[in-house]
Amino acid sequence: MTAATQTHPAHLEYVLRLADTSLILGQRLSEWCGHGPVIEEDIALTNIALDLIGQARLLLTHAGALEGRGRDEDQLAFLRREPEFRNLTIVELPNGDFGQTILRNYLVAAWQRELWQALPGSGDAALAAIAAKSLKEARYHVQHASDWVVRLGDGTDESHRRMQAALDLLWPYTAEFFSATPVDEAAAAASVGPAWASLEAAWTGAVTPVLEVATLAMPARTPFLSRGKAGVHSEHLGHLLTGMQHLQRTYPGGTW
Repeated sequence: MTAATQTHPAHLEYVLRLADTSLILGQRLSEWCGHGPVIEEDIALTNIALDLIGQARLLLTHAGALEGRGRDEDQLAFLRREPEFRNLTIVELPNGDFGQTILRNYLVAAWQRELWQALPGSGDAALAAIAAKSLKEARYHVQHASDWVVRLGDGTDESHRRMQAALDLLWPYTAEFFSATPVDEAAAAASVGPAWASLEAAWTGAVTPVLEVATLAMPARTPFLSRGKAGVHSEHLGHLLTGMQHLQRTYPGGTW
């Protein structure tokens, strides 16, 4: 792949979408540290958060190289403004209860698994290597979350009610996973990675049986379409970034 292709705006945008989605979900999950319902799940959620932050570090370092402006992973994570972030909106939403967090983890991890499986064939060798590593983590994330989705969805009346409410809340945001954009089209044409819309059938085919076993009713699609990957975010991201970026913005360039 030529240097000109590597610095194409769509190429950088594609990588930032992946990086920011992992970063923001990792930050959200870190809020569970010390607050899990049982110690095993406290540790599990913290480890998943660390996996996601690790993915974000690799992807942001790669994004900095593609950008060519001398910005490293820390600068991209802590010094960009809210409209510059390209994460999916679903990951910036508040955690809610344990069931809502677990269901979001499942929906996002199942999507990431499909994407990581496709990316080892990328013409971007660095991205392909990151995807191969991340796929192993995503498979565990899917297994962990799907087990809990079934256990809670097909559990007590109260756990079922909460999981159905979580699904009703989160499902509309999954449309953004697969909404077609010029960035996807350009990245696919340049062999950077698949257009996300092409993953919808595989994702739906994986998610639907789990929801059925969990006795959860899949909501109907609506016209609603969130646009976090285009930099249009909910009111929640700004609050999250205020906490996440506070130290670096207060002490710019600080090391310890």
